[in-house]
Amino acid sequence: MPYLKVQVPDKDYHKNLISCQAACPVNTDARGYIRAIADGRFEEAYLIARGPNPFASICGRICGAPCETACRRGKVPRVDDDGAFVGIDRPVSIRALKRFACEQSGPESRPVSEVLAAVERFVPPIAAHAEEMAALLHSAVDGKFVRAEGEPVAIIGAGPAGLSAAHDLAIMGFRPTVYELENVTAGMLAVGVPAYRLPRELITKEIAVIEALGVEIRTGIEIGKDISFAELRRDHKAVIIAVGAKSSRGLGLTGESGPGVLGGVDLLRSVSLGERLHLGKNIVVIGGGNVAYDVARTVVRQVAIDTARTAARLEETGSVILFSLESAEEMPADTIEIVEGDEEGIQRENGWGPVEIVRGDDGHVAAVRFRKCLRVYDEDRKFAPIFDDSIIKEVPCDTVLLAVGQAPKLQFLEDGGTDVEKIGNGWLKVERETQQTTAPDVFVAGDLAHGTRLLIDAVASGKSAARSVYSFITGRQLTTDATTSHLPLERYRRERGYESIRRVEMPTIEPEERLADPDRVVEIGYTREQAMTEASRCLDCGVTPVFDGTRCVLCGGCVDVCPTECLKLVPLAELDYTDDLDVVIGASLGPDPDLEANSAILKDEDRCIRCALCSIRCPVDAITMERVTFSSTWRTL
Repeated sequence: MPYLKVQVPDKDYHKNLISCQAACPVNTDARGYIRAIADGRFEEAYLIARGPNPFASICGRICGAPCETACRRGKVPRVDDDGAFVGIDRPVSIRALKRFACEQSGPESRPVSEVLAAVERFVPPIAAHAEEMAALLHSAVDGKFVRAEGEPVAIIGAGPAGLSAAHDLAIMGFRPTVYELENVTAGMLAVGVPAYRLPRELITKEIAVIEALGVEIRTGIEIGKDISFAELRRDHKAVIIAVGAKSSRGLGLTGESGPGVLGGVDLLRSVSLGERLHLGKNIVVIGGGNVAYDVARTVVRQVAIDTARTAARLEETGSVILFSLESAEEMPADTIEIVEGDEEGIQRENGWGPVEIVRGDDGHVAAVRFRKCLRVYDEDRKFAPIFDDSIIKEVPCDTVLLAVGQAPKLQFLEDGGTDVEKIGNGWLKVERETQQTTAPDVFVAGDLAHGTRLLIDAVASGKSAARSVYSFITGRQLTTDATTSHLPLERYRRERGYESIRRVEMPTIEPEERLADPDRVVEIGYTREQAMTEASRCLDCGVTPVFDGTRCVLCGGCVDVCPTECLKLVPLAELDYTDDLDVVIGASLGPDPDLEANSAILKDEDRCIRCALCSIRCPVDAITMERVTFSSTWRTL
C-alpha cells in the first residue's frame, strides 16, 4: 500500500531550496550575505544585501522579515546529547545580520560616494536577482540594456515605494522628481515608525544614496494645492502615485466621533514631527498589529519623561492598555514587539472586540465597552469573528487610540485625474501586473498597489512600477537572461559544531533605559563576534547533496550517518505515485519495473543541514556537494 508522497524536482526546485531568498519580495540573497558575514567578508555582505534593495539599512532595523519565517533552520529538529528530540530549531536572525552588514559597510559607516563606487564595481559571485543594482549598471555598460533619454517622471509620495521607484528610474536613465506632502522625506518611515526603532539620521543617510543617483525630492508640496494633478501629468511623461495609506481608519463605533479619540497613525505622525498632543492619563489602544504596538510603546515612553522634556511632546500619561481582537498566539504583531511591549509595562488584553466608546455628560471619553471574542478566523483562516455578547467588559479611560487599519487620501485626483477610475472605499482600479491605472500614464506603487503590507513589499512594488513606466515611455520591454549552474565543491566542510549553535538574541538596552528617553534605540545590534557566530548557523541552502543513481550501490551508508534522519531508503512499492514519478522510474528502470525489488533514496529537504556526512561516507562517490548558482543580466527587447 503506497504511503510516502514524493515530490520530483522540477526546473525551479533548487532555486526554491534557498527558501529565504524565495520568500523575499525583492529576492534578496540572504543566504549570500549571511555566508559572507560568517567568512568575515563584510563589504561583500552589504553589497549583496543592497543590490536589490535601496532600503537595505532600514530593512535591517524594521523589516517584517518574511525570509526568517521561511528559513529552513527553523524547521530542523533539535536533539540532546542522548539523541532525544527536544524541539524544532529557530530561524537564523536574518534581519539582524542585514543590519550588521549595513553598519559595517553601508551609509552608516562611510560617505555616499564610497558606497556608490563600491556598488558600481561589485558583481557578486552569486547574483541575487535580476533587479540587482550592480547587474543593471553593468548591463547598461555592456549595451544589453538601453537607457532612457532623461524623460521626466513624477512620483507622489516619498515613502519607501515612491523612493524605490525613483531609485530604479534614475538608474534606468529617467529624470524622476518626488513630491512629498510632509516637510521630511521617507513617508511613514519618518512619521509613522518611532525613533526608538528607526533612528532619524539613518533615514537621512539611506536617502542620500538615492538622491546621489539623480533623484530630486521636493518636500512640503501638496498635490492639489501647490501643484495640481493636471499640471503633473502635463509636465511629466508618467506619474506614479505612491501616497500610501496614511489616514487612520475608524470602526464606526457609537461615541467614536469627538474629543479623546485619535487614530494611531495620526498620533505617530504628531510625535515624530514634535507636535504637542493632549492625551489623558488612562489610555486604551485598540489593535493587535505592529502599528498598535508602535502607538502603545510610543505613549508609554512618556510616563518617565520629566516635565521639561514632555512640554514639547505629550502630556503626562498613566496606564496604557492594548486591546486586541486576536489571542496572544494570533496577534499579527511581531513577537519581539509583543515581548518588548510587555517588558515596558504595556498592559495587554487579548480576545476583546470594542462595542462602544462611552462618553460622559460633558462629552469627554469615560470608558470603552468591549465584548468577548470567541474566534477571529474561520476554518479557512478568513476573518470571521464570533462574539459572546453576554460577556462585557467596560474599561474606564479618557483617551482611545485606534490602530485598526488605514486608508489613502486621493482628493487631488479631482483636478486632472477624472480618468483614473476608483473602486470601493476610495482605492484605485489597478492592473495587477503593470500597476497601471485606467489612465495610461498614471501608475501606482505601495499600499495603493497591494494594500497595507510590509516595508519590503513597498520596495518591491516601487521597483515593479519603475519597470512598467520604462516600458510605457520607451515602448521597449525589459527582460532578464537567467543562468543556473551547479558547481561541485571539493572537500566541502562546515564550521565545527554549527548544527548545535543556538540563536544569538539581538542585544537590547534595559527597559528602564528605554523609558528614560523616547528616542533611545532599543536594539543595540550585534558585535562582530556575535554576527559571525549567528551567521555560521545558516545552513547554506544553496549547497545541496546531489545523488548519482548510476553509481549508487544502495548500501545505506548515507542513511546511517545522517544526523537529522533526512534520508530514507525505501522500496519503490511504498511510494505514492504521480505521473512525474512514473516518468523518472521508467527512464531509470524501463517499463514495468519490479517495485518490490527496487529501492529509492528519499530526502527530506526541511531536515537536511548540509553537513556533507552522506558525501563523505559514500564508498563509491555517488554523492557530491554542489553549489547551485543563479545569475541574471538585464536585456531590452
